[in-house]
Amino acid sequence: MYKDFGTWIRQRFPFKVQKISVNAGFSCPNRDGRIGTGGCVYCDNRTFNPAYCTNQPSITEQLRVGKQFFARKYPDMKYLAYFQAYTNTYAPIDQLKSMYGEALAVEDVVGLVIATRPDCVSDELLDYLEKLNHQTFLLMEYGIESANDETLRRIHRGHDFECSRRAVERTHERGILVGGHVILGLPGEGREECLRQAPIISSLPLDILKMHQLQVIRNTPLAMEYAKNPFHVFSLDEYVDLVVDYISLLRDDLVLERFVSQSPPDMVIAPKWGIKNHEFTALVKKKIKTRNSLHSPRGA
Repeated sequence: MYKDFGTWIRQRFPFKVQKISVNAGFSCPNRDGRIGTGGCVYCDNRTFNPAYCTNQPSITEQLRVGKQFFARKYPDMKYLAYFQAYTNTYAPIDQLKSMYGEALAVEDVVGLVIATRPDCVSDELLDYLEKLNHQTFLLMEYGIESANDETLRRIHRGHDFECSRRAVERTHERGILVGGHVILGLPGEGREECLRQAPIISSLPLDILKMHQLQVIRNTPLAMEYAKNPFHVFSLDEYVDLVVDYISLLRDDLVLERFVSQSPPDMVIAPKWGIKNHEFTALVKKKIKTRNSLHSPRGA
């Protein structure tokens, strides 16, 4: 089948763990003018910020409210503070140490997941994270998005694929767990181009990979482009087939965390599949099982 994140994370901890998203008020060099303004053409961070991250409560308060939400069902749950919104290494090192330390000081928080851009990690930061990695669970998650430099320019990403490669390799060399994130179906990238990139992504020293479908979100530059010149967006059946074929081109030891993203329905222009993440995962597993049975020797 494939190595799924849920199984993998359960093997690393003797208790249930749950990510709690944290919005620490970071910006992004692709928004504040350092390398660009306006951000990536598809980006609106409201699509993945839970309600308790709005209005900028403190990191401690966000984690407290998040814990209350999950503890109703699992009172013995432990938590990973997931620094998710924008670029979570884009600040002076002392400020980062303070923020990460505040999260780890919260009771029952047993680790950090830090989402960031590959062009926002310094040697000084990696020196610190290497030490922190010996004290707690730590996962660095890089937004790679595409292995095609032309696409990265088109979506106004602000870095090339070589930048992603270097960041992943430098982090891996420090012994830190590394995750990557890619978007399948970006403008100009059809099925063939997505599958061409799969072995390239798989060649990186990643431990975990997230992928999701391109979503056209209201009030983004991508939405304006889509309105003027509609480009192909994968149907549900097309995307299921793509994901199954994509998986077949990846290393067997690569942990797969996610295949789809669910933005608030009122923010999504396309695609509108009306399906939950776990339902999509079930479709993928069913398709893989069907294919395997067709290719198995009769009677096996």
